[in-house]
Amino acid sequence: MTSLSPLRRFLVDTADREPAQEVCELCATPVPSQHPHLVQVAERRMLCACGPCGFLFDNPGAGGGGYRRVPDRYLADPGFRLTDAQWDALQIPVGMAFFLHNSAQGTVIACYPSPAGATESELGLEAWTTGIGSGRLAAELQPDVEALLVRREKDGRSDCLLVPVDACYRLVGLVRLHWRGFDGGADAWREIDGFFDALHENARALAPER
Repeated sequence: MTSLSPLRRFLVDTADREPAQEVCELCATPVPSQHPHLVQVAERRMLCACGPCGFLFDNPGAGGGGYRRVPDRYLADPGFRLTDAQWDALQIPVGMAFFLHNSAQGTVIACYPSPAGATESELGLEAWTTGIGSGRLAAELQPDVEALLVRREKDGRSDCLLVPVDACYRLVGLVRLHWRGFDGGADAWREIDGFFDALHENARALAPER
């Protein structure tokens, strides 16, 4: 397991400095707080973009496929189930993680938040295909720009959402900012619960299987 270096802007404690005016990293135009993001696929680096530049990369093949625009869809699968054995096979030491398909490496990577930032782990193929990767949301997942965000509760229930990859790094930044002590503290979990509530409000549920 190694510390996650891409998308570091999402991991900075905002209390440490005044927020700088963000600009489009393609044309240097100032952008508002809500703006498109692009993923530079080869380096797994996320870039801020203005509306026009983001529009240029709506087509996955634009620019030779070197950049992909992060979409804004949120999906939920009410029928998602994950057994204790399937979760244990992933060897993730915490109850929250997100999973993305890295097309440059041709593999699925698991990342999980911590008070120090994000940590990533390359998954074994069997642990993925027999667990989270066998679900309906995994079949919808777009490489590099979307992730499956899973939250495992103490009673064994699991929640899974398909989200834009930048949403996952907002969660990482939130944990880093609010986590206190060993268990995080009430404030951190209040923020985490609110974050997941907001995701569910934006998510479209998949139709029940027939």
